Amino acid sequence: MEMDDRIQAVRAGLQAIVGSDQIFTGDETDRWSRDWTGQFEGRPLAVVRPASAGEVAAVLRLASQYHVPVVPIAGNTGLNGGAYGPDSILLSVERMNEIREIRRDARVAVVEAGVIVAALDSAAGQHGLTFPLAFGASGSAMIGGVLSTNAGGANVLRYGNVRDLCLGVEVVLADGRILDLMTALKKDNSGFDLRDLVIGAEGQLGIITAAIMKLHPKPVVHATALVALEDLRVAPALLNAFQDASGNAVTAYEFMSRSYVAGYEKLAPGTRRFFDASYPAILLVELASVRNEEMDEILETVLGEAMEKGAVADAVIAQSDTQRQDIWAMREAAAELAFEKHPVIDTDVAVPLDRIADYLERIPGLMAEIDPGFTDIAVAHFGDGNIHYTVWPSKSDPDVEAALRAAIDALSVEMDGTFSAEHGIGICKMPSMARHKNAPALDVMRAIKTALDPLGILNPGKTLPGV
Repeated sequence: MEMDDRIQAVRAGLQAIVGSDQIFTGDETDRWSRDWTGQFEGRPLAVVRPASAGEVAAVLRLASQYHVPVVPIAGNTGLNGGAYGPDSILLSVERMNEIREIRRDARVAVVEAGVIVAALDSAAGQHGLTFPLAFGASGSAMIGGVLSTNAGGANVLRYGNVRDLCLGVEVVLADGRILDLMTALKKDNSGFDLRDLVIGAEGQLGIITAAIMKLHPKPVVHATALVALEDLRVAPALLNAFQDASGNAVTAYEFMSRSYVAGYEKLAPGTRRFFDASYPAILLVELASVRNEEMDEILETVLGEAMEKGAVADAVIAQSDTQRQDIWAMREAAAELAFEKHPVIDTDVAVPLDRIADYLERIPGLMAEIDPGFTDIAVAHFGDGNIHYTVWPSKSDPDVEAALRAAIDALSVEMDGTFSAEHGIGICKMPSMARHKNAPALDVMRAIKTALDPLGILNPGKTLPGV
């Protein structure tokens, strides 16, 4: 079949599955064709918006028949090009957005893949519960997307990554079969853990269409502070002190560098300045409780003792919910600040907690060797070791950009860490996968990919080097 005839046959088949009003081509695909970072742009063959797992299955059977790539897309908030899909069927899950059930006593929610993260949390709140996945894009990111990248965020320290918040999934395989793993069981050892296999697979093994997510009691008390440090090396011991004093009630322990704080103050000039002086390290600390405990008193006590020992230089404790929101606004501006300028190297590494300070001390020197005119900022989910180190090269040069990214990832591996903590691999981290991922592990992943997607139609060119 000639190419034009093949394209027309595919589009006609898609219309038969979902209707002509749910197929978009040409200029109609603009809002899906470009990611929000501005780094990846490509015109898909078509955008299709199925409304059910059955329709997704039919789309994949059609794609298999004509050997057309299928790229799933959810909220399009990714940072590594995972939803880049030129000349592909871009399959949007946004119409599959029903919260089917919230089972309060079991503390679970049955949701479709297009449910927005913040919408699930809001619905859970009506039952005195919370869906505690928290990050800057939660108002647009969708369940299918966060499961596909095993997203993390600010509350991982208390609640874990999204993998830890998921009990079951429904997945449509490349050949159109529907894999039903929708169980709310916390114990199920009936063979391989296929749920965990597809979570974090970035749509390489199947398209997630629904899930059963864990909910948690909604905290009624928050104690939030900004803590200024002269030496970041005291941060792990300080975290332990907060945990010990509060009974492990720390929900967030976030780091911001001096350059990050300065950048935020320029980005939002009307915002409150929390400290008169400029410090090398700022920590955002938050404790939370489901009971009316005196979290503020615990926060004040630990901080007071740390200040007496000279470990803490200064601190500001939020006295109202408005002040708490102001503090969080500074931390949650990270993505906006990082992508304010281009070219940009935005990274997602992790190292052990007791090596974060060493990493952040060493990495600027490595950057300067490659590009003496670079500038940078750094933030981190310090409680789980996840560092987002952002570099702006002094000029646009693909070779320099690649060298900077390679050095950032290589140092994390050298320090017993990882080059990818929560953003996924997508396109950006393919070179690091090839350099650093254990070779037998790559062989196993390629074998699994081939077994489940022998035609290679699911999100091709992502995640796995050599596939």
